[in-house]
Amino acid sequence: MRLPDFEAWAMFSAVVEHRSFTDAARALSVSKATVSKAITRLEQHLDTSLFSRTSRRLALTESGRRLADHAARIMAEGLAAEEAAREDTAELAGIVRLGAPMSFGLKRVAPLLAEFMMLHPGILVDLHLSDARIDIVELGLDATLRIAMMPDSSLRARRLCDVQLHFIAAPAYLDRRGRPTHPSDLADHDSLLYTNVANPETWRFARAGGETVSVQPRPRMLTNSGDAMLEALRAGVGIAFLPDFIAGDDIASGALEIVLPDWTPPVTGLHLVTPPSRLRPARVEACLDYLTQKLGR
Repeated sequence: MRLPDFEAWAMFSAVVEHRSFTDAARALSVSKATVSKAITRLEQHLDTSLFSRTSRRLALTESGRRLADHAARIMAEGLAAEEAAREDTAELAGIVRLGAPMSFGLKRVAPLLAEFMMLHPGILVDLHLSDARIDIVELGLDATLRIAMMPDSSLRARRLCDVQLHFIAAPAYLDRRGRPTHPSDLADHDSLLYTNVANPETWRFARAGGETVSVQPRPRMLTNSGDAMLEALRAGVGIAFLPDFIAGDDIASGALEIVLPDWTPPVTGLHLVTPPSRLRPARVEACLDYLTQKLGR
């Protein structure tokens, strides 16, 4: 039986992660020629091209995209095995790559990571903040936090907690335009819509007893940032729905008022999403356990 070329698979994973032969070689402390030869060796063994190379751009081929996840798992499991062998005798050290939504990452995740790094001085955190739907395998992330209804996928998702959403507006706007008593009343109101969802122009409501209603509000503002809505909401531009971690302080202070309190949006949740493999380096496991403990509250 011929053993897999583990070194070549690891170098392929590094090139995918760093999107450059030169940067992968630097990260692995080897020459660029060593990386190039390993990729060529792997391509010859697999009888397929893994990269499309030009003078300015390096891109994965279709075969390369299919195999990138396998390579990442081989690399991760090798690192996890090495760390498991020494974790009882060595301080946690190395890089942890995480993703999180922009607003939630700034308000909730960044402070927790600061605490975690103080507990573990040897750990370097690479935090990727984006409200876009990211591919954690392509970006080489160890995990990401998502606030969403999670579809079926090859990724592993752990629900940490519910995320409370509110329909809200400034009291001055509601005094001027009237307070809706039923979701259908929103047809006469202006709205601020968050666009980074599947159907931004449809709002769904539910209330005790199981009654559900879908409405299409009249938009005055479209944005992919929940924080960007706050100033417009405070100024009385319209009605929006936002999570508690963005609007909670304004609701508590009275700057914003909950609209249709007997009706609620569908329940969503905060999920910790990881690649398919269960094996993770000890430093990653420690970081995810810390976030799970803190955010699960």
